[in-house]
Amino acid sequence: MSKHHVTTTVNGEPAEFLCEPHHSLLDALRDELKLTGSKEGCGSGDCGACSVIVDGRLVCSCLMLAVEADGHAIETIEGLAQGEVLHPLQRKFLEHAALQCGFCTPGLLVAAKALLDRNPDPTETEARYWLAGNLCRCTGYDKVIRAVLDAAAEMRGE
Repeated sequence: MSKHHVTTTVNGEPAEFLCEPHHSLLDALRDELKLTGSKEGCGSGDCGACSVIVDGRLVCSCLMLAVEADGHAIETIEGLAQGEVLHPLQRKFLEHAALQCGFCTPGLLVAAKALLDRNPDPTETEARYWLAGNLCRCTGYDKVIRAVLDAAAEMRGE
């Protein structure tokens, strides 16, 4: 099989890589671009640990072929902070102790960002529904939801 050349934008920066036709976007992000924040938890789109945003849409990167990223804009956990300045979601996760082992945290943060990009003032029910695709074995979800709602309020200036 011949490798495919993919040109994309990752976290606002141009990116290029070569990949096999069967490689997932998660494989390309981790192995080719060395962006290892997104994790493979299940490989079947059930856990959300590999969540990224593609052209404004939340995607399980384990289910998307890397070749499908050609020409698209991708946001990963590595793009959330601005240099040393944490994104409000990251700060609120820390303040609310909304993480423990950290394996699911990148996916939860990316999913929460996708929610707030789409709906800056979600209800608790909307936040719980939106994050239902992200599984966590350590935290329980109450602290995560509180962190997301608190970050949303801060981002709205409240």
